[in-house]
This record gives sequence, structure tokens and C-alpha cells, in this order.
Amino acid sequence: MSFQPTEPFAPARGLASPHAQTIYASLVRPTHAPPLKRERWELPDGDFVDLDTFDGAPGAPHVVTLHGLEGSSRSGYITAILRGAAERGWGATAINFRSCSGEPNRLARSYHSGDIGDALSVFRHLRERLTGPLHAVGFSLGANVLLRLLEETGDTTPVDAAAAVSTPFDLSTCADTLDGPGPFQFLYRERFLRTLKQKAREKLRRFPGAFDVQAMERARTIRAFDDAVTAPLHGFRDVAHYYAEASSGPRLHAIRRPTLLLSAKDDPMIPGSTLPRDVSANPHLHLVVTERGGHVGFVAGGAFSPSFWGEAQVLAFRSTRNADTRPV
Repeated sequence: MSFQPTEPFAPARGLASPHAQTIYASLVRPTHAPPLKRERWELPDGDFVDLDTFDGAPGAPHVVTLHGLEGSSRSGYITAILRGAAERGWGATAINFRSCSGEPNRLARSYHSGDIGDALSVFRHLRERLTGPLHAVGFSLGANVLLRLLEETGDTTPVDAAAAVSTPFDLSTCADTLDGPGPFQFLYRERFLRTLKQKAREKLRRFPGAFDVQAMERARTIRAFDDAVTAPLHGFRDVAHYYAEASSGPRLHAIRRPTLLLSAKDDPMIPGSTLPRDVSANPHLHLVVTERGGHVGFVAGGAFSPSFWGEAQVLAFRSTRNADTRPV
């Protein structure tokens, strides 16, 4: 049976526009989290990711979160899931992608939209020590990583159920949208490029020649940065090869676990034309597309007393899956 939201989404008064939803949510979401333990997980290639985690009762569900581009375990949408898990007696683990925990990673490579290896290593580690259901939720870039992981692992995935919020299903089209005209696109683009370039400069100080420094400094668009830095650092021929290999949209048919796909048609970073139109051929997919909500926004309630509908629906979806039997 397809998941039905607990209530329709109605944007908060005065926050109906996609940019208001996106920016207000990123600025106003609370960032306090339950008490967390920092765990450094060593990866097979000699690098590491930092995890912020807490345990629930034995046998309780455990939720793993994957943040968006240049986010971290302190991002408001992540801490909302952590608080919701704690309130329900579940455990949770927030993955900080390489270079996103406040400490540079060891190797020249970093993270990208299709990098499933690090998350899969963490999921397998948790699967070995936990006795309850293992759930996962990804936001934006992290949503795409999660879907690619589910697609590649199919019936063998260690994840029991998943939710993907504001997924860039078609990375090439989404990059073109971010690189498009207008003051808000400029704002989003510059916010990402500022920290991406800072990290890239640090990489070159430690790994001279890892990529073309002049091309990186010239990059004024997401596509140009990915072509100059992301693609060569991670073994892709060029940016077109990276976007084609990393996009989750064309492979949704391969997912074999209950998965919520939550998106808004007015997302200013993800064109509505790229959202899945019909997922009925795969009974594991639960598609929820709202008319409004922006990018990882979904701010309901009032401007001075907001509620965050998207995170509430993710937690509701998790609750409906807790009674499911883990596939053998």
C-alpha cells in the first residue's frame, strides 16, 4: 500500500514562494541535537568519515542520515531527524561525508553525488552490531547517494527502508538550473562554490597537481567546478561522465526496499521535469510530490511558529515501516 502523508502540505503564510521556503528553512531550522557520540569510522582506502551517533533500546529501529552538498551532521534537517528518532526511543547515526565533519579528510578525493562506498561501509558496520531495523534518510545530494546505493545493492542492501528528500534525480539538468540566471540562483551557486573552492585550495596545498588549479579558480558555475575538480578527483572522464554515472533517476527500477521519494514541484534547484512521473512499476517506491515546498523546505505552520512538514513525513514513513519483516 502506498504511503499517504499524515496531512497535506500547506506552506506557512508569507512563505509560499520556493525561495522563501528554501532560504527560511535553511536559516530558521533548530540545530540542537540529542547527546551524540563522535565515532571515527576508518574506511577501506585508509581515509575516514566521522559519525555522530546514539543508540536506542536493544532491538529498536536505527536511522542513518546523509546530508546535502556542503552540509554536515549539524544541518537543521539532519538534527530534526535525530531529535525525532530520540523522542521515539530509536537510535540514530549522522554520517559526515569526507571533509564535512570539521576536519579535512586524509586523501585527495572527497565526496560526490554518486559516491556510495563510504555510506555502504557505514551501513554494513551498523548492520553487524544492531539487532533492530536499519533505516536511512538522505537530503538533496545525500538523497541521491542513498538512492544510488539502493540501486546498486538491490536485494543485498543492508538498509530495511529509506527516504529521499529533494533528490537531484538528473544531475546535469539540476546543475544547469543552479547555473542559470537570476539573483537567487547566483546566491545558491555562490554559497556552494565558496566552501567547495576553499576545500579545493586546501587539497592542492596537500596534493599538488591533483587537478587543474587555474580551471578551478576560473569556475563560476557548478558544472565548471565539477568538470575541473569533482570529476578528475574521483576517476570520471569529465563532468558529463560524472553526471551520467551518478544520477539516480534512470535506475529507480532497481530499488528493492520500501523507499519514500519526497519532492516539491517548485524546487528552485531541481526542475519539476526531472521528478519521477510514474513509479507504479516498482512497488517498493512511494512517491510524494507537493506543489510547493522549495528545496529541503516544506515549512508549514506560521513564520514565527514554523513546523517542518518534510521531516515529519519522513519520520511517519519510518514508523509505518518498523513493523515490516526484514527480507531474507
